[in-house]
Amino acid sequence: MESGPYPLHGGGSARSVAGQPVPEETVGYRGPTACAAAGITYRQLDYWARTGLVEPSVRPAYGSGSQRLYSFRDVVVLKIVKRFLDTGVALQNIRAAVQHLRGRELADLERMTLMSDGATVYECSSPDEVVDLLQGGQGVFGIAVGVVWRDVEADLSELHGERVDTGETLVGHNPADELARRRRDRAV
Repeated sequence: MESGPYPLHGGGSARSVAGQPVPEETVGYRGPTACAAAGITYRQLDYWARTGLVEPSVRPAYGSGSQRLYSFRDVVVLKIVKRFLDTGVALQNIRAAVQHLRGRELADLERMTLMSDGATVYECSSPDEVVDLLQGGQGVFGIAVGVVWRDVEADLSELHGERVDTGETLVGHNPADELARRRRDRAV
């Protein structure tokens, strides 16, 4: 890996759901849940999936009526895309950032900061790299991926996931959710 920040043109963790550790690759989130956690509309989610910007890695849609399933990483990436769009980063640079994020190990994402000058997106893995980028006059704003990660994790802990292998609904921590309680009781 190069030393210092560099442009993003190139180049299995366990999660806890409802208090139980569940390997990330066995949990998927349906579109409405992914939207709620990422802060986007279903229309945006659908458009981004159809255009290949952020496709669901757990299960794509197979025609009318099928349900896409997004992984935890997908939801983090959706939220990052939303933040980049909100700050005016060009779509081609967002696409490059998404490809780069997909190529990184899940554990690397939590320690990463993405910086942009509006034209180019850079990865910084340490505070020194962020400072170097800012001193060079290149960085205008940054996204601490670890903060986005924790936000998504907190949001998903109160929403429903689905076990990929069994289809079982995984209910979040929200004890006030009567509908979730009924679904859980029916699934058992």
